[in-house]
Amino acid sequence: METREERGVEIARSGKVRAGRENQWLVPSQSGCGTWVVDYGGGEPTCTCPDYEKRAAFCKHIFCVEIIRRRGITVTNNRKSYGQAWSNYNQAQVNEGDHFVYLLHDLCKGLEEEPQEGRGRRRTPLADVVFALVMKVYVGKSGRRAATWIKRCHKDGFLSKPVSYNTISDSFRRADLTPLLRDLVQQTALPLRGLEREFAIDSSGIGSRTYDRWFDEKWGQHKRRAKFRTAHIIVGTHTHCVTDVIVSDEGDTTQFQPLLERTVARFQVDEVSADKAYSSKKNHQVAADLGVTPFIKFKAGTRGDNGPDEWRKMYHYYQFKEADFLAHYHRRSNVETVFGMVKAKFGAFVSSKNKTAQVNEVYAKFICHNICVLIASIYELKLVPQFWTEAADTEVA
Repeated sequence: METREERGVEIARSGKVRAGRENQWLVPSQSGCGTWVVDYGGGEPTCTCPDYEKRAAFCKHIFCVEIIRRRGITVTNNRKSYGQAWSNYNQAQVNEGDHFVYLLHDLCKGLEEEPQEGRGRRRTPLADVVFALVMKVYVGKSGRRAATWIKRCHKDGFLSKPVSYNTISDSFRRADLTPLLRDLVQQTALPLRGLEREFAIDSSGIGSRTYDRWFDEKWGQHKRRAKFRTAHIIVGTHTHCVTDVIVSDEGDTTQFQPLLERTVARFQVDEVSADKAYSSKKNHQVAADLGVTPFIKFKAGTRGDNGPDEWRKMYHYYQFKEADFLAHYHRRSNVETVFGMVKAKFGAFVSSKNKTAQVNEVYAKFICHNICVLIASIYELKLVPQFWTEAADTEVA
């Protein structure tokens, strides 16, 4: 019996294999670094483990499922449950709306605005514009339907003057607000910088209601494809705060350096994880120059005998201590968690039609997400967030 088959027998005997979706099995890693998915739905069985990716042949996880299938063992979907401080969670959810307006107001108070010279109608203060813009995204309504919440905020003293829905729509189209909103994403994450030392990078598309349309000569019919904005983010893997965002259609690998550099400038970064899309010698060297250990998955066929020192070091680490490397690498799944949180709570689509407005709306979604993370930290970690302070961004209650 081959070594892989023997290990497959051991895993089958452990009784920890769980049933997934149709024709899928969830097989635990023997090294304890995760769970692999064995799929029998497409003819030849496949597995998501690195051994199968390298060899494209039966791995111990497939052998394990083969044994279970042959012996007719019934496998249940006994999902592992994780502890939850339900009292703190419930309090955070119940009181989120009240905390949100207070934190957003404190955030906007720190915005500096150039004085308006000359005569004429006074423009809406920048703090009010940003507050109303982010609040509109938080409530998830159109500008007109969000007017009720905006008026209530003015009545409660969070706005110096009412902000009309037309002003909010015009503000989304302001290109000068784009860098400001990006800075506010980082500012909302700074109160948690004492808790984060491991980070992860990835990207995802945010859909829109606009489409590219064309006539396909080959098939003789009109076709259309929804446009989307790509958000590249870097996430703290402990609290799920987003420390920087770049909304760009450029490739993933080119966004690694600016995301990491801006985060290192304000946070203590020990390590960063990312998938194969970011695997390059340049990105490894960028991380090393910044004093960060990169856990970036290597592409199939990669050679580690040439290139910068950091590239060779991490390649040999991956080859000889694969289980330990993957335990760090799999922290990148926290980025997918964050995208799921943002899309579930604030929508997987942007409602704006203008490109600049769509970009600003994406940034506003991540500002909302970070503020909600801070609210959870108030109850779970007993933190008192403060903005625009360099010496101490967070006070312990």
